[in-house]
Amino acid sequence: MARWQPDAPGRLAAAALDLFEERGYESTSVIEIAERAGLTKSTFFRYFPDKREVLFGGGTVTGLLVEGIASAPPAAGPLDAVAHGLDALGRTFFTADRREFSGRRQAVLNAHTELREREALKRIDLAASMIEALERRGVPSLTARVAAKLGMLVWEIAYDQWVDTNNSEGFGPLARQALADVRAAGIVR
Repeated sequence: MARWQPDAPGRLAAAALDLFEERGYESTSVIEIAERAGLTKSTFFRYFPDKREVLFGGGTVTGLLVEGIASAPPAAGPLDAVAHGLDALGRTFFTADRREFSGRRQAVLNAHTELREREALKRIDLAASMIEALERRGVPSLTARVAAKLGMLVWEIAYDQWVDTNNSEGFGPLARQALADVRAAGIVR
């Protein structure tokens, strides 16, 4: 690939995923990732602080989710605002053309403790961002925390189903169904 081609972060992520699958996470260097993407090591570090971060989107998901929560209708309750954010993710990030990459990415994460730990930290950060977004909507702190934690549960259920190659349903509908299931579980005695 020529260095002038667009989407350096995407190219780096694709190259990293290929190399992690081929050689393993531990056996792949930043230089190899950059070379596979047709870029330099300094270009890699312009976008990512280390090789772990190349598979974590640089905050894109968080930004889209927070924007989706903020743009929910004013009358939306906390969980409906979270659902609005998850719908936004389904329309703009977790799209059909990203499903294969995301499934492969998840398999690599599942195979490496360091990457699973980073994923867990990212999810904690995502929940904290959802809490802040809900509080900015005027949701009381405790209610925002509960809604965000339930939202993360919904996100995890929907994402696990969405990356499953046997599933063709979109992320947004899966998230809405997971939210309905979570709500139903809350009323079961």
